[in-house]
Amino acid sequence: MPGGRLTSQDRQHIAAGLAEGLGYTEIGKRLGRPASTIMREVTRNGGPDDYGADRAQEATRHRARRRKQKQPPAPPAPDSGHGRDPQAVQDFTESYTALLEQQGMPRMMARVLACLYVTDSGTLTAADLVQRLRVSPASVSYAVAFLEQQGMLRRERLSGGRRERYVIDDEIWLRSLLAAAQTNDALVAISQRGAEILGAATPAGARFESSAELLLLINESFRQVMEQWRQSLAARNAGRQ
Repeated sequence: MPGGRLTSQDRQHIAAGLAEGLGYTEIGKRLGRPASTIMREVTRNGGPDDYGADRAQEATRHRARRRKQKQPPAPPAPDSGHGRDPQAVQDFTESYTALLEQQGMPRMMARVLACLYVTDSGTLTAADLVQRLRVSPASVSYAVAFLEQQGMLRRERLSGGRRERYVIDDEIWLRSLLAAAQTNDALVAISQRGAEILGAATPAGARFESSAELLLLINESFRQVMEQWRQSLAARNAGRQ
């Protein structure tokens, strides 16, 4: 029934839709469900290449049994007085987390990033994250270290103590692109060296040379996009003053 829990028949339809090569939106339309519901279902049950309806149904039963033994779910995050629907915010946060996981980010890191991203302040302490995510301080610490290394958040020391808070801002994806560009620079250099050592006229050397050319083009595009975004951001900020 649309809006309720997915049934075994729903999961059979999802599996059939994936086998046809349909996207989450089209499968959702057929079932009368949001695309985000389909994406969460598929992501948590093996992904689009390994989804099985019977296995997903059994996994859901198993998770339901485990939830009965767990502590109650974390309370919805406050809406800061903006009148948001807490359930809608929670559902969106889960969808955003699932998408980050689908893109290759480890689950705990994705949960921490999404939790920070949906806050208006873009700022939370370790204690805030532990409370909201119902995880251990060690899990938060590990996730924060990973995200900081990727340039996706920064630490700020709170005044008058040793406590820290973790911060994201409008430049989160800019820093991510910059980190990717720096990685590509290293790959370009080693690929050019490989082409030189192996010989550009040989199949192996040509492979390295071709890789270097592609990565150079990607980095050029990255830097053009980053500059355009900086200019756009500066214009928006000037308009608000």
